[in-house]
Amino acid sequence: MARDRNATMQQIEQTGVVAVIRADSAEQLVDVCAALRDGGVVACEITMTTPKALSAIEKANDKLGDSCLIGVGSILDPETARAAILAGAQFVFAPTFDPEVVTMAHRYDRPCIPGAFTPTEIIAAWSAGADMVKVFPANHFGPKYFKDIKAPMPQVKLTPTGGVDLNTAKDWIDAGAAALGVGSALVKKDLIKSKDWAALTGLAKQYIDAVAAARG
Repeated sequence: MARDRNATMQQIEQTGVVAVIRADSAEQLVDVCAALRDGGVVACEITMTTPKALSAIEKANDKLGDSCLIGVGSILDPETARAAILAGAQFVFAPTFDPEVVTMAHRYDRPCIPGAFTPTEIIAAWSAGADMVKVFPANHFGPKYFKDIKAPMPQVKLTPTGGVDLNTAKDWIDAGAAALGVGSALVKKDLIKSKDWAALTGLAKQYIDAVAAARG
């Protein structure tokens, strides 16, 4: 089910967690996204590094689109962004900032969350219309960097990706993160390999609860 850009961003910010899924195979992605959803993590970012990522996005969106936000990550150019959106992606994440990717996503009424690192890159992405800016790799400077960035530019919505886990979730929220991008600390390969969907659901719920508790 297609949502407008504002509704998608509102849902991402309300739940506060985006699962970053880098899989070796597209076969189990529907089960992974369903397990995450059952734990409250409804935003699932399927990276373009996943084999047959576009077909995986299409399949996941067809089966779970009414209850999940199936998005795309690791977008490097506007052409790939368009292909992913046409396959059903509801939001677009990128590791870097390309204004043409933002423009393409917005043309199809999809949010775009580009990556940036320095203050200059972050404000450039925000000024170009980014719906949120992904600070990547966030683990290099940690939550204190967020506080330093937010001090002169409190209007910018930031999300960390890289090194985010249950132990640091509260610190990131306290530092001003609008949402958390969580990869292997949530989408654990051993749980996927063993098809332990109940454990994955339980872990997802822990992240949702951690964000809610940090927000008070």
